[in-house]
Amino acid sequence: MSNNKGKKLYTQWWFWGGLIFLAFSVYFIVNIEDFTSGEFHAEEDINSYTREIGSGTRSAFTEVTGLVDKNGDDNISPTVTVQNSTNAITQSVSSDPHSISYISLGSLNDGVKALSVDDVEPNREAIRTGDYTLVREFSMVYGKELSEVAQDFWDFMFSAQAQSLVEEVGFVAVDAEAPEYEAKGLSGSIMIVGSTSVEPVVQLFSEAYREYNPDVTIDITSPGSGAGITTAIDGSADIGMTSRATTDEENEQLIDAQPIAIDGIVMIVNNQNPLEDISSLEIRRIFVSDYETNITWDQILK
Repeated sequence: MSNNKGKKLYTQWWFWGGLIFLAFSVYFIVNIEDFTSGEFHAEEDINSYTREIGSGTRSAFTEVTGLVDKNGDDNISPTVTVQNSTNAITQSVSSDPHSISYISLGSLNDGVKALSVDDVEPNREAIRTGDYTLVREFSMVYGKELSEVAQDFWDFMFSAQAQSLVEEVGFVAVDAEAPEYEAKGLSGSIMIVGSTSVEPVVQLFSEAYREYNPDVTIDITSPGSGAGITTAIDGSADIGMTSRATTDEENEQLIDAQPIAIDGIVMIVNNQNPLEDISSLEIRRIFVSDYETNITWDQILK
């Protein structure tokens, strides 16, 4: 009787369907990397990614690459995919074999490949000598008189201790002969708002500063450079962070704006991409509105 039941079981469609589904599931799990990463094919279209309007990284990128129209306005093509953070850009490029984008030198990691630009590698020495030209300043701003503790932190950012941290994390210090900071043992709170690219540097400053002044609380948020400048002007933040240059109109409303570090903007592609170097003209060709759409990688690869 039991043998007959067994025979009937093996003739059921749902049994064989479930067995096949289980086999495919195991195969997918074992080979999930192949399914998700894909392969690079030079004949495929270039998938370009950019930061959002208002991002300091985007503003600096368009300025140093000439991606502006005759009025000086952003001229990145509307067909370029927009991402709202450095992490989103890096993740997109690391998962898309046919992608290209740009990030801060300090945000570069092994998940993506950095390209030379006009045969110059993006590194601190090339930035320091001026050979690498895709550079921008990380700046701090304020628009209302600073409290005693906020002023003390401002002074700390331009000290020898803080400037050494700039070099340690891969940026170029703005003052190699900055004075030593002397702690005053202050207490209080400071609010800092602004750029996602500048925020990691300021977080390091904050941690180092609080070793000297443990009773100070520093709240740092990073909605973008534009928000950093705006909140510094209206006083809702003590200090703003920006990775783009401030405008003449903004400078009229700010008390001070000073760079804390020099950064390189790095062109990045997927690690499967064989490209090693890209020219300034090719960058404009890929990103600007005036050029043709649907550019393929074999048009760029030498």
